[in-house]
Amino acid sequence: MKKRTLGPCVTFFPQPTTIISSVSQDGQTNLMTASWAGIVSKTPPTMAVSLNRGRKTYENILHSGEFVINMIPASLAVEADYCGVRSGRDENKLANASLTLEPAAKLAVPLLAESPLNVECRLLREIELGEYRLLLGEIVEIHAIESAFSANGEIDTRAFDPLVYLGGIRQYWNLGEKCADAYQDGLRLADKK
Repeated sequence: MKKRTLGPCVTFFPQPTTIISSVSQDGQTNLMTASWAGIVSKTPPTMAVSLNRGRKTYENILHSGEFVINMIPASLAVEADYCGVRSGRDENKLANASLTLEPAAKLAVPLLAESPLNVECRLLREIELGEYRLLLGEIVEIHAIESAFSANGEIDTRAFDPLVYLGGIRQYWNLGEKCADAYQDGLRLADKK
C-alpha cells in the first residue's frame, strides 16, 4: 500500500462529533461542538475532551467542575457545525440552533435533549497541551435512548446514528454497516495457531 506523508497535523478519522454542555458562573448553559473527545479509562470510567483554553466552555468547566458530553446524531450535522463555529459569548446557540435541554441525573449541567447518548462527567484533572487543555472527566452517569434497546436489553446501534467528523479534511459523515463483532471475531485468527 503506497502512502503519502502529511507531517504533524490533525488528520485522523473518524472522530466522534459531540456537543459539550456546560454552565457559566451566572447559570447560563453553553453548547460547544468538540470532536476531540473519547473514553480513556474503564476503571475508573473516564472520558477526555481537549478544548482550547480560550473557549467559554473551558472557562465554564473550570468554574463548575462539571460537563456533559452529548453524542450527536447525523440528523443534527448543521446544528453541530453551528455550535462549533460560533461562541456562546456572542450568540445564544441553544436558541439559534433550536435545541433543547433536559435535566441531568447527577449534575447541575443539563443534557442536550436531542442527543441519543449523554455522558455526565465530573472534572478530575487537566493536562496542559500548548493552547489546549485535555480535561479528564469521571463518568458519573450515562443516558441512552430507550428506542435503542430490544425487549431483551440488546442495543441496536443504528438507533444512535452517530455523526463522525473527519479531522483535517473538515467533513461530517454518518457510519456505514457493522464489519465485525469486537472481542469475538478477531479470535478466529488466534484459533489458526
